[in-house]
Amino acid sequence: MSIVKINALTVPDEQREVLEKRFASRAGAVESSDGFEWFELLRPVEGTDQYLVYTRWRDEAAFQAWMEGPMKAAHQGGGAQGGGGERPKPAATGSTVWSFEVVQQAAPKG
Repeated sequence: MSIVKINALTVPDEQREVLEKRFASRAGAVESSDGFEWFELLRPVEGTDQYLVYTRWRDEAAFQAWMEGPMKAAHQGGGAQGGGGERPKPAATGSTVWSFEVVQQAAPKG
C-alpha cells in the first residue's frame, strides 16, 4: 500500500498568508512526479499554529526520488519564481516530517 508523508510546519500568524500564497503559486512539479498520489495543505483552525502538508506516494522510493529531484531543485532556487534574486525568507519557523504506511483505507460508497 501507499505511504504518507506529513510535514508539520510551525507558521506564525503574520506568515500564514505568505505560506498559502507560496503553495498556491508552486510550480506543480509534485503532481507530475512518478508515484505521487495526493497533496493537501491543511490550515489550522484552533489549538495549534501548525499547518500540515499531506502527501501520499506509491512507495518510499517514489518519495525519495521526488525529494532528491524536483523538491530539492525548487528549494535551492531551481524552481524559484523569477530566478536570479535572493531566496525569500521561510514562512515557517519550524518543520517536522512524519511518515506513515497506509494499512487501511476507505472511500465513500457510491
